[in-house]
Amino acid sequence: MAVDTKTMEMLQTAPDISEGLDLSWMDNTGERGMRAHPGRRGLTLEEINKGSYGVSPENAEDMTMAQRGSGRASGVPRIGYHVRKKSDIWSDNAAMLYEEAVQRQWSSATDIPWAELKPLPDDVERAYSQFCTFLTEVEFIAGDTPAYWLPQISNEHYEVKMFLASQIMDEARHLDVFRKRALANGGGLMSSSGNAGLRVIIEAKDFTEMSAIMHVQGEGLVQSIFRMGEYIATNEAEKRIFRLSAQDESRHVAFGVMHLKYILETEPERREEIHSYLEKAEPLIGAGGGSAPVAGGSPIFGASLGMLFGHSLGSQEEGGRMALAAFRRQLNEYMHRLEVAGMGERRYRLPAQIQAILDPPKN
Repeated sequence: MAVDTKTMEMLQTAPDISEGLDLSWMDNTGERGMRAHPGRRGLTLEEINKGSYGVSPENAEDMTMAQRGSGRASGVPRIGYHVRKKSDIWSDNAAMLYEEAVQRQWSSATDIPWAELKPLPDDVERAYSQFCTFLTEVEFIAGDTPAYWLPQISNEHYEVKMFLASQIMDEARHLDVFRKRALANGGGLMSSSGNAGLRVIIEAKDFTEMSAIMHVQGEGLVQSIFRMGEYIATNEAEKRIFRLSAQDESRHVAFGVMHLKYILETEPERREEIHSYLEKAEPLIGAGGGSAPVAGGSPIFGASLGMLFGHSLGSQEEGGRMALAAFRRQLNEYMHRLEVAGMGERRYRLPAQIQAILDPPKN
């Protein structure tokens, strides 16, 4: 549609609408001209973390909600972030783990072949329901705890915040899928474990304390359980549950190991402090009320796992031996994670009943 001459004349003589407006905000910017290009995995955080936008400060001085690299406004109320030191929360792989998490999301409703579930003997179904009740309980804590720390971390260290947010989603999906498995085949929820180790996680007063106990120790043990879950699975639905959950859990463990490694390299004086955190939680790993350690730190869980192994092997006696072997593997994998993080000397400070189960050191 053509514009008539009268309209053109009016537009040409109209006053400047910007007159009297405060446009100073247009000059209060971060670094301009930095362009990001998609890499092999798309436009990831790695691709946008260029120039000043990629510089994560050692100390986050800004107490407002301003994000890293943006212009700072004056007179903005403080939020009051309590964890402002990079070394307290940092892990070099946080950005990569976040990208992996969002690319590998799955749905418990549609990605698990629930139609593959088949009736099991009553005692086996009860054991499986107990197994899943325990795992659901564990995953509640694993989601609640990162949620507590999220608002305490400065936006300057946004990669860690985004990873923790992805972990919360992972854990929601895990408690969802294990609760569904407990209910879907007629077994129902069984007994709460009363596991004191879960309280130790959520009561941590320091982020590194929390991460060492939850990511490196607790979730590492759970990751081992997920791996053995494929062995005790009675159908393809259960195999898929444990396979997908294990791939999620591996990210959480990787974050914790690399955070521990980072803080030991940047603040080696904190080594004894970290030992004290682990010493507080390790006795609970095998606390089952008896003289021998128990898988998962719960006699109920250990008994249900032994029964499921027994069903797979056709012998309850063999199932009990396999459950103990699985617990030994859990502890050896825990020790390996500590070695990767740079705390190999932890082997000689573990509780005696755990040291007795570990394989001898390789060198």
